[in-house]
Amino acid sequence: MDSDSIGQILFIAMLILMSAYFSASETAFFSMNKIRMKNMASNGSKRAELVLKLAENYDKLLSSILIGNNIVNIASSSIATVLFVKWLGNTGVSVSTAAMTVIVLIFGEITPKSLAKNMPERFALFSAPILRVINIILSPLNLIFSLWQKLVYKVVKPPKDRGVTEEELLTMVEEAQNDGEINPYESELIRNAIEFNDIEVIDIHTNRVDVIAVDLNTSNEEIERIFREHGYSRLPVYKDSIDNIVGILNQKDFNNASKDDFKIKKIMNTPVFVVPAMKISQLLTLLQKKKSHMAVIIDEYGGTVGIVTLEDILEELVGEIWDEHDEVIENIKKIGDNKYKVLCSSDLDNMFETFNVENEFDIATVGGWVIQTFERIPEFGESFDYKNLHITVSKRDNRHIIEITVEIIENQSTDE
Repeated sequence: MDSDSIGQILFIAMLILMSAYFSASETAFFSMNKIRMKNMASNGSKRAELVLKLAENYDKLLSSILIGNNIVNIASSSIATVLFVKWLGNTGVSVSTAAMTVIVLIFGEITPKSLAKNMPERFALFSAPILRVINIILSPLNLIFSLWQKLVYKVVKPPKDRGVTEEELLTMVEEAQNDGEINPYESELIRNAIEFNDIEVIDIHTNRVDVIAVDLNTSNEEIERIFREHGYSRLPVYKDSIDNIVGILNQKDFNNASKDDFKIKKIMNTPVFVVPAMKISQLLTLLQKKKSHMAVIIDEYGGTVGIVTLEDILEELVGEIWDEHDEVIENIKKIGDNKYKVLCSSDLDNMFETFNVENEFDIATVGGWVIQTFERIPEFGESFDYKNLHITVSKRDNRHIIEITVEIIENQSTDE
């Protein structure tokens, strides 16, 4: 083999290496985590800043990479053809085509792209300075292709970028948890924060029938007893009817008030009134502004629907908050094999999620769902089947059902 052939082989190897570089760069910039790169840039990494600057104009960067990649691939194939023709004559054209196709695919495309896919940020940081120079060299060609791209976009209008949707954010969080980058608690906290703005006050309220309130004319002894028995720090105050709430009584203000000339009017705070459809994110801002811990939900007629507290809102973010006075209540409690007791005040979505059943109802609570199913308040012991669940009313009073028993029926599809 003469020195010219050796030089041509070395030149082909260098071109294949450049092809691998361009292929890996394309994959790295496409696959890299921009948030991670922004964090590196904010921590003082100049390379990361350059990567982000190049990524801002991805069309120009991609154009430079593709031009460079095609130039080196065509050049390597042409030189290889000349070399093989010199060795094999006319047969060398076919042999060169087959050999270079395999070599370019393995060493110029598949292998570098696979490696870059597994470490995109590292390779993007490595390739950024070289790509900046290539961008400058290929600027005239990029300008021509940019004008061509604008012409194409006028004929075929691309859809507008919608940005990242809530569903996509939730998917990112799930993937981050699966990859071990965040723990389950952090994942749940982020998911709650993303979905926070979708929740309405009616979804987390305490119904009026469960509200502990006092009349405007209640004696201080009775108020003291109610505070002591129920352990609440605040009580709604009504006049004549709970539909006419006129104030909020704070236990601290009550304890500090003079009992000789006691009048609720003097120490109660002005209530905050909200509508059922108000978002809890808006309510949180309102309660902060009003320096209040409780809001009263009213309907279109001004009647009381229920109350919602600051604690209720925060629990949507961080989960249940228990203090030393709270009685820990299990909404869903296992009592046997495939058998559970469920409080009717429980969230219907949570119950169906626990039993891996799709929720097809626009109802907030378990009790509301059971009553809708019977189209009346069912009697103790009455039951019905829904998909693979057997539901039995296990506790009720004169006005509403309190508890049901849920038995999972085995070997029955939930899609029936």
